[in-house]
Amino acid sequence: MDKLKKYLPSTIIIIILFYIGNRISNVWHNTSGNDVSLKTMNFITGLSDNFFGGISFEVIDISVGVIFVLLILIIIEIKGQNKKNFRKGVEYGSARWGKKTDIEPFLPKKYQNRVLLSETEALMINEKPKNPKYERNLNVLAIGGSGAGKTRFFVKPNLMQMNSSYILTDSKGSVLPETGKMFQENGYNIKVFNTINMQDSMRYNPFEYIRSEADILKFIDVLIANTSDPQKKGGDSFWENTERLLLTAFIAFMYETRQDILEEDPEAEIEEYNFAGLQKLINNSQVDENNPELENPVDEAFKEHEKLHGDSLAVSQYKKYRLASGKTAKSILISVGTRLAPFDLKEVRDLTEYDELKLEDIGDKKTIFYIIVSDTNSTFNFLAGMMYSQLFDLLTNRADNNPNHKLNYPVQMYLDEFANIGTIPDFEQKIATIRSRGISAVVILQSIDQLKSKYKDSANTIIDNCDTLVFLGGKGSTLKTVSETLGKETIDMLNNNTTKGSSESYTQNNSKAGRELMTADEIGTMDNRKCIVSIRGVRPFMSNKIDLTKHKNYKLLSDDSEDGKSFDYVSYLQKSKENEEVSKDIEELDLPDEFQLNLENEDGNIEIYSFDIDKALKNKRSVTKIENI
Repeated sequence: MDKLKKYLPSTIIIIILFYIGNRISNVWHNTSGNDVSLKTMNFITGLSDNFFGGISFEVIDISVGVIFVLLILIIIEIKGQNKKNFRKGVEYGSARWGKKTDIEPFLPKKYQNRVLLSETEALMINEKPKNPKYERNLNVLAIGGSGAGKTRFFVKPNLMQMNSSYILTDSKGSVLPETGKMFQENGYNIKVFNTINMQDSMRYNPFEYIRSEADILKFIDVLIANTSDPQKKGGDSFWENTERLLLTAFIAFMYETRQDILEEDPEAEIEEYNFAGLQKLINNSQVDENNPELENPVDEAFKEHEKLHGDSLAVSQYKKYRLASGKTAKSILISVGTRLAPFDLKEVRDLTEYDELKLEDIGDKKTIFYIIVSDTNSTFNFLAGMMYSQLFDLLTNRADNNPNHKLNYPVQMYLDEFANIGTIPDFEQKIATIRSRGISAVVILQSIDQLKSKYKDSANTIIDNCDTLVFLGGKGSTLKTVSETLGKETIDMLNNNTTKGSSESYTQNNSKAGRELMTADEIGTMDNRKCIVSIRGVRPFMSNKIDLTKHKNYKLLSDDSEDGKSFDYVSYLQKSKENEEVSKDIEELDLPDEFQLNLENEDGNIEIYSFDIDKALKNKRSVTKIENI
């Protein structure tokens, strides 16, 4: 059918051309006349009357029909070869600013389902475009220098949409008190990981998210990537490889031991399955340089472990480590100890002692997860990098295990100060594969150079996997990159020339030239109320930044420390822990989820109330009066 549609038009044209040539030939040799001029006059006069008729099958007429077709085709071919490719008005480029009609196919029916990019531009979430050609991933590269309003004009308006679960890097810890109450009142689970004030943070134990041997290797990659000196270039990789060997042995030992305990008692509480436990293994691995054969407590533990597990990952890696000489083994231990130095601090050990975050739940329930890191001191930001890496894997696996291979709630990650939150290994691969799982990443930077400095050759791959660029303002080499992204337009030029001499002459010439739609210096002096939005396959837009005061949910936001809407997370966390303890007590009492209370009032009548335990734990109205007796 497709082939028929392809060749049918040209076949019809050839048949028509053959018919014309055939009929002209037939009319000519059937026209009377003693000489050529008379016959020509009679042919012209009678052509209109005799042209239409059946196809002549005389050899001469068929031959002329074929020749006529070939002649026309040759003329068309010659014309085509000599045709000039005039692209009038776009000789040097066709760039232009986008219009309202350009963005309309990308906008959802419901305003709430918008991922806001500017005052007038957005993409859709929780909806699909009518035409698949308008589908785009929701990965966004947002660039804005200091003071460009990345949080106020971009992050907060999108949080106010409340159309998904959110994971947010709160680089100053200011977004939590400003938006927390809004999310609480709209039924969101609130999680907070705070590396600035660790005592106000929920506990995070990355060991709890190691579910396989492959997870062990990934975890060590993240740990090493985030605890290595970023200024160090090249050098001998021997020490790093041997550290990896020892860490793999110890963490695999902890994992395999934990699995043994859980097989016997799935409800068992396992102590020291955390960084403190890892450090305990290191501290008990003393090596005597003069007598390397002398066994330490860890050697004995691994011998017992081998009896149960044979040549497991833990045992095989530890045997390789023990091949090192006494002096080398001691150096490896010192290197690992130095790498894990932050965990010598009590507040860091306490922060990672056990896990309260339950990261895999983020895709199953409406959740806002604030990851608070310092934008002035990156000492503990490696914990955020470690967490983000595990989050990508956990959420991807969660989605893959669902029947539709998507999360129950889409998850948007707003990675503010992306260059300062630690390194996420293979991020260029992760960002390329998360779209189909209902996950998106918004990479927020001050400049593109930050990304290139952090991720080197992978930076361009990360940029290419973001279908949308939002530029809020900045300076430096980023301006040139944005200018190149916008493309070139064709402009008209008017040249005036005046020649002075004995006789003055004046000439005026019109010509065309190409120029950037917006040059780097023009972008650098752009109005701070404006932003540039570039969506893959669409003309770029010069638009107003989002005015969050006009958003319908602005009244739920704390935009002033004295407006009484600031969210007290410490009290919230304390109350949540108390409710959790009460919930455990209720479970032990084995009470029903809902029951009735019969109470006598002042008049001696009995009032019957319904009491909902689940609502009570969520601080909602839990007692309902049913009737009087």
